[in-house]
Amino acid sequence: MGRRWRDGHGELVVHGDGGEVSVRVPLEIAASYRARTKGLLGRDSLDGAILLSPANSVHTFRMRMAIDVAYLDRHLRVVAVRTMRPGRLGLPRLRARYVVEAEAGAMGGWGVREGAWVDVVVARSQAHDAGAG
Repeated sequence: MGRRWRDGHGELVVHGDGGEVSVRVPLEIAASYRARTKGLLGRDSLDGAILLSPANSVHTFRMRMAIDVAYLDRHLRVVAVRTMRPGRLGLPRLRARYVVEAEAGAMGGWGVREGAWVDVVVARSQAHDAGAG
């Protein structure tokens, strides 16, 4: 069930309690080592969110803004959501396979919370395998 994405763009689709789509958010995908390492470093803002794949922990050293962090399991179910100020080290989440980051406060407005289900939609040209979108 492993999902693989390539660096690029797509949408984060957040599903409501009944499985219906509640919101679509612009998404950057950071799948390469280089893109994951850079992440949000040096940015003052973010339009939407960024997906780090694979990842189960993050840090905010050298970041300029506080961020919301959602840890996703292999089925894209949210296992934890935390807000992190700059200069912090997040604890690894054992069940997490992916991490979504956004500006602090954004995820609450999108309905991203523990137990929520999200999906990642990318253009077919960016999909690395059939399970990627």
